[in-house]
Amino acid sequence: MQNVLIVGAGSGGTKILNLLLNLDLMHVMAIVDIDGQAPGLHIAEKRGVPHGSDWNIHLTEKVDIVFDLTGKPEVFKELRKKVPSHTLLIPGSVANLLVDLLDEKDQFIHKIQAERDRQRLIFNSIDEGMIGVNREGQIDFINESACKMLEVSDSYALGRPIYDIIPTSKLMRVLHSGKAELNDELILPNGLEIVSSRYPLNSTTEEPFGAFAVFKNVTEVVKLAEEITDLKSVKTMLEAIIHSSDDAISVVDEKGNGVLVNPAYTRITGLSEDEVIGKPASVDINQGESIHMKVLTTGKPVRGVNMRIGEDNRDVIVNVAPIIVDQQVKGSIGVIHDITEMRNLMKQLDWARQIIRKLESTYTFSDIHGQSGDISLAIDQGKIAAKSDIPVMLRGEPGTGKELFANAIHSGSSRKGNKFIRVNCSAIDIATMEKELFGETDDSDTHKGGILEEVGEGTLFLDEVTDLSMTVQSKLLSYLQNGTAYSDVSVPGVNKARIIVASSKNLEKAIHDGTFNTDLYYHLNRLSIQIPPLRTRKADIPEVVKHLLVKLNQEFGMNVETLTADAMLRLQQYEWPGNVRELENVLSRAMIYMKTGSVMIDGEDINRSLFTNEVKAVEYVLPEKSTLASVMDDYEKSVLEKALEEHDGNKSLTASRLGISLRSLYYKMEKFKLI
Repeated sequence: MQNVLIVGAGSGGTKILNLLLNLDLMHVMAIVDIDGQAPGLHIAEKRGVPHGSDWNIHLTEKVDIVFDLTGKPEVFKELRKKVPSHTLLIPGSVANLLVDLLDEKDQFIHKIQAERDRQRLIFNSIDEGMIGVNREGQIDFINESACKMLEVSDSYALGRPIYDIIPTSKLMRVLHSGKAELNDELILPNGLEIVSSRYPLNSTTEEPFGAFAVFKNVTEVVKLAEEITDLKSVKTMLEAIIHSSDDAISVVDEKGNGVLVNPAYTRITGLSEDEVIGKPASVDINQGESIHMKVLTTGKPVRGVNMRIGEDNRDVIVNVAPIIVDQQVKGSIGVIHDITEMRNLMKQLDWARQIIRKLESTYTFSDIHGQSGDISLAIDQGKIAAKSDIPVMLRGEPGTGKELFANAIHSGSSRKGNKFIRVNCSAIDIATMEKELFGETDDSDTHKGGILEEVGEGTLFLDEVTDLSMTVQSKLLSYLQNGTAYSDVSVPGVNKARIIVASSKNLEKAIHDGTFNTDLYYHLNRLSIQIPPLRTRKADIPEVVKHLLVKLNQEFGMNVETLTADAMLRLQQYEWPGNVRELENVLSRAMIYMKTGSVMIDGEDINRSLFTNEVKAVEYVLPEKSTLASVMDDYEKSVLEKALEEHDGNKSLTASRLGISLRSLYYKMEKFKLI
């Protein structure tokens, strides 16, 4: 072992120190430098190497080599004078050259090692087995795939004769012949079937020095072939399904060129496969943009788009979705519905609905939506009413759903198997209303039946009952009390119909004005249900909207899923003078105003629907719910509230101030729920 003294602990000295510390044949006796902060001194301190500032102390007979790395000629001259004769003095230039050569050697070795590791990684990562032999037939390389198929380890196989591992190997034949053999089937000792290709290894002088084989498990190849066969079968099946569909279907690739259409597409557009396949997606469009291209650009589906396509310029609705493979858009598929056929079906459906609703009640309490206290109370009262046969009075503003409640009461009653007939009392001429309801008897005593007889044991719903004449009201009262509409004639089959009435007007005001029969009022008011306006139960609007969208989607053939938060907030801020009926109209208009392909109603759609010219006119002239009686009631209630407030709730003073009796004051307070 050589003892070394390093003079100079700068960058050069530090390099030499690090190099020598890693060599077993060198022992660093000390490293010195007049600069106490030199980096080499810090390393020496950490590694336990003697160090200091004076080299004279450490220069002894035991030192075999001295490295001068100070870069100062005077230090080198002084060292030459004092080093022992047997000691080798190496100047800094030589030492640095030595370090550079060693660094270059290390880099070269590291590079070779990295390249070898990279090649070995590639060699072991391929699925095919690889095995090679030298000139003597001994295995000199084998990869992991080959080891797995041969069920041996590389440490066991390397250096062994090839026939010990693969007795039927033909590598030696290839080595001697110098000719490659391709795609030869072979059975390994463990029974595994493989397909092998063998190649000779020749030197630059064309002399063989070995051979190697590349082989693959035939089972995997067969499996892959079966998968390809299955894919072809699936493709054939999918094409059969597409071609048998009555909906027109078109498929384009990622560039937007047609790759597949079905016969229904040709029938609707009038374009054959030759006119579409390989052509841009816009070839069939007469009006509007290509939805295929939009989907390919965004990667998102587009539904419910109205377009005109084909030679006949037919109106269609198009739904297009992207075809995504490995998270990449590889094309899109479009389904086209002919609106003409859909419209015919919708008309037939509407007609069927009208017939059904004329024959029977179609609504139940499950069709009334809301969780607020007022609507829940009204529903509970309606369910109680359904269990009895007494008359029911439904009260509420226009559009609150009085007819819906009447339907639900009928559907929940024992009469649900019989007719439900609605009569709008304000829509029938007063002169003919009596005959319409009760029928008539001519001079020959022949009785012609009216609506009551037609209802039979069903339910008769009289909407806006306050519009009946006093004469008809009297006969209706007689019918309810005695089962007869006339004092001397009994109407066949009467006294069996259930009577439900409704009014959006103030019945008490009508009694006061002498336009409504007091006895009839008390007979009808035995079970009165107040249906709350929408503005008092705005928390129910999201639920009501959800169910209205289902209905409107069916009617319009659209696929609107929901409303944005902004749109819903706008609905809940509005006062809804027209109640649920107005809400349905607003949603209908919003769906018409929606952007093509959108599935959500946004705030802008709602704003346009609320502030059409028609709505503005209603808002600024008179709310939809208002009648003269309701406006007067609202004003009368506000006057009462103000008078009571001015007199600190004193009833006598308030009655005196308003010029009415104390009894009248109590009646009005009860009427307007001020007690």
